[in-house]
Amino acid sequence: MKKLFALLVLAGITQAAAAADIVGNAKAAPAKIEMCIGCHGIPGYKATFPEVFQVPMIGGQSAKFIENALQGYKKGERKHPSMKGIAVSLSDQDIADIAAYYSQQTATKQK
Repeated sequence: MKKLFALLVLAGITQAAAAADIVGNAKAAPAKIEMCIGCHGIPGYKATFPEVFQVPMIGGQSAKFIENALQGYKKGERKHPSMKGIAVSLSDQDIADIAAYYSQQTATKQK
């Protein structure tokens, strides 16, 4: 049992160290953001699934906020079916690249 616990701890440390090495590259993001633009790129856009809600503009948000949000959807900590479906398809590098891209954009006010 102690060996199993030690292996789990080591695996967690290794995974955390690997995640810490990931650096977002905004120039790699344009091919990865097509699915974002359809909702987050339209000022005043409201989505109707699973209910009507105002879609936030993400340009100008901090990279850390966007990374945390996408990781939360990916892990199921944030509850939105469309975003979860998108986030689970992204690698940690994809998430970092998308976050770097949107953090460099100009914030757009909602109408």
